[in-house]
Amino acid sequence: MKVVILAGGGGTRLFPLSRPSFPKQFLKIDGENSLLGQTVARFLSRVEAKDILVVTNQEYLYHVQSELADCGASDAHVILEPIGRNTAPAIALAVKYCTDVLDCNHNEVIFVSPADHVIRSGKEFLQCVDFAITLARRDKLVTFGILPSKPETGYGYIEAEEKNNNEYEVISFKEKPELALAKAYLKAGNYYWNSGMFAFTIGLMLAELNRYQPEIVKLLEADYEKVIGNFGAMPNISIDYAIAERSTSVMMVPLTCYWNDIGSWDAIYEVLEKDEAGNSLDGDCLAVDCKNSLFMGRDRLIVGIGLDDILLVETNDVIVAAKKGESQKVKDVVDELKRHNRKEAYEHTTLYRSWGNTSLLGEGSSYRMKKIHVKPGGKLSLQMHYHRSEHWIVISGTAKVTMGEEVHLIHENESVFIPQNVKHRLENPGKIPLEIIEVQNGSYIGEDDIVRFD
Repeated sequence: MKVVILAGGGGTRLFPLSRPSFPKQFLKIDGENSLLGQTVARFLSRVEAKDILVVTNQEYLYHVQSELADCGASDAHVILEPIGRNTAPAIALAVKYCTDVLDCNHNEVIFVSPADHVIRSGKEFLQCVDFAITLARRDKLVTFGILPSKPETGYGYIEAEEKNNNEYEVISFKEKPELALAKAYLKAGNYYWNSGMFAFTIGLMLAELNRYQPEIVKLLEADYEKVIGNFGAMPNISIDYAIAERSTSVMMVPLTCYWNDIGSWDAIYEVLEKDEAGNSLDGDCLAVDCKNSLFMGRDRLIVGIGLDDILLVETNDVIVAAKKGESQKVKDVVDELKRHNRKEAYEHTTLYRSWGNTSLLGEGSSYRMKKIHVKPGGKLSLQMHYHRSEHWIVISGTAKVTMGEEVHLIHENESVFIPQNVKHRLENPGKIPLEIIEVQNGSYIGEDDIVRFD
């Protein structure tokens, strides 16, 4: 069996914590590991790391590699999509990788899981996985359904009918419903939340793609590198629309353990621990005479007084406050920010790179101040700026600084000035992280004023 983990989504429903520059799957919500890390760890008792494939966006390569290293799965394969094309092309690309790169035959079972769900009772979950694999080996396209506990409007639904012991035939897939319809689904008793997980053999998936999505199969006929090069020509379509809703081979296994796709701040509130007043406090928070509320702080003290059923989330550049039950509208807020081209809609003030990260501390019309963290052995590109100079102050560690033909070692409490039009590079030659404060000054400080030489 090969496990395919889909980790390419940009995630806006958990704004402001989740943004395209650092989306939901990399957040640490209910433990020390990220959601991606928890997903990988969930399968390591069934497969080796070399049997796990993570499909993600090119921009998230270093995030994924870091998370895989943290959970002891550095041997997992990382498949990079050059452009986002939804779950059907992502799964097709993973199948192509399995056949061409890993030499899997058509009887190989693939288990597909999103990277950003919370699942508890791992033993019970794996028992359901084992059963799904048994059905998949009978040439079935298997999905997991969750018996709803409330009339949820944020999930798609599966209409299913039990045929044998714990084997359910899928009748139809339903879109996210309005509240009245969700209540009807709950009352009917044979509608399940769609988990987004699937199990199938490579042979079955290729046959179903050939039957229902021949344009995808045509693109898969080339070798793997050409498929990557032509990936932008893939249709932007989900596996549900592309295959599951049309196939006559779909079976469903009820997932009996706790599951939550944490697709909203209301869902986050459900997941987190609460005090005796029903409040969930994460970060430096104080709740006075508050009930049934979520307070999540990241960079400053958050105080709530006399608040009930409130969701409040703070980062160093955005504060979001909402009534419980209204958090699905966060996506509308992000869309509005995008229409106004607000950078908050796309990125955090901390940006991650292969060598480390940068955090914006402050900026004005002719200056910008950042904190730069460089991993041991990390090295930035050799570059030059036409319109700005830079002043670097070492806070901790040792910096190796190249300026023109000269190389300097700059230690703690020392600084160096980088004039305009001078080629320069920053490196960390030491064994501990390097942290510096960078002050940029000039008539233009845009990020496109960087000329890179390597």
